[in-house]
Amino acid sequence: MPISLGELATQFGCELIGDPDVLVSGVASLRNAGPESLSFLVGSTHKKQLSSTKAAAVILRPSDAGDSPVATILHDDPYACYARMAAVVCPPPTYRPGVHASAVVASSATVADSAHLAANVVVGESSVIGENVYLGPGTVIGPDCSIGDDCRLIANVTLARSVAIGVRGIFHPGVVIGSDGFGNAMTPDGWVKIPQLGGVRIGDDVEIGANTTVDCGALEDTIIEDGVRIDNLCMIGHNVYIGAHTAMAGTTAIAGSAVIGKRCLFAGRSGTVGHITVCDDVTVAAMTWLSKDVTTPGTYAASFPAVDAKSWSKQLARFRRLGKLIERVTKLEKGGKASSD
Repeated sequence: MPISLGELATQFGCELIGDPDVLVSGVASLRNAGPESLSFLVGSTHKKQLSSTKAAAVILRPSDAGDSPVATILHDDPYACYARMAAVVCPPPTYRPGVHASAVVASSATVADSAHLAANVVVGESSVIGENVYLGPGTVIGPDCSIGDDCRLIANVTLARSVAIGVRGIFHPGVVIGSDGFGNAMTPDGWVKIPQLGGVRIGDDVEIGANTTVDCGALEDTIIEDGVRIDNLCMIGHNVYIGAHTAMAGTTAIAGSAVIGKRCLFAGRSGTVGHITVCDDVTVAAMTWLSKDVTTPGTYAASFPAVDAKSWSKQLARFRRLGKLIERVTKLEKGGKASSD
């Protein structure tokens, strides 16, 4: 919605250099911004685009203010400031309260009058839907679930059973929460399924991306604390515990009963084995797997960046000869004669 630069600056406690009455009605990159767009600059990567931008205003650090040809909004963290302002300039859609004629709501379920249930929504027995909740088309809420106020389940989201969600959560299409974990016992006659009897508890302000799955606990609950961000196509196993404000990029996989601390960052295709504990403030690089407890905050990496195929073949050949090289060095250290093969 249109809002003046002066209103934005005042609302978020920023210094404005420029006309406070100029209106913005959208957001855009520096390159594509028009005269009604709000943009931002972070770091030096796109700084060359600043001089030619047509934006109404740019959010940037005070040290970059002299390089801007347009109005500027000064903030020490332009990216976070942009995120907050963009939510005001481009708010999420609103929906009229009501239940679509094709929705099915169990007689023992409770749905707030302000909630919106779209086409083909199902709400199971004893479930509770809070104020201003949006349940998008095809969403299925199983029995004994609760969804806190102002949550948005975009479309085709499934809460299997016994899932409790806090307030202001966002769950993207295809998310499945509370389905059975991978619990099986091997016997001489084959696998025996272990009943998965726990639920899932999710805190406030959690966002989970498309087609991500969060398994229910085997006995106790799987737990995701406040402010967690989980990207698309991630897998959270049964009885996992994820601490507040941790973020996981696409295809991260956390095996059962792992405990992840607060403010951890997992890059794409990273993950953990089961039954380990990762302390607070750990960053895991892309395609890195943690196989034991991590007790010291920091960055952990164990993957090979791509090189050209010829170089990789040479490196692989050298790697395969390491065993013989170690044997030769060991013999030399012991005073023996090393073979030359």
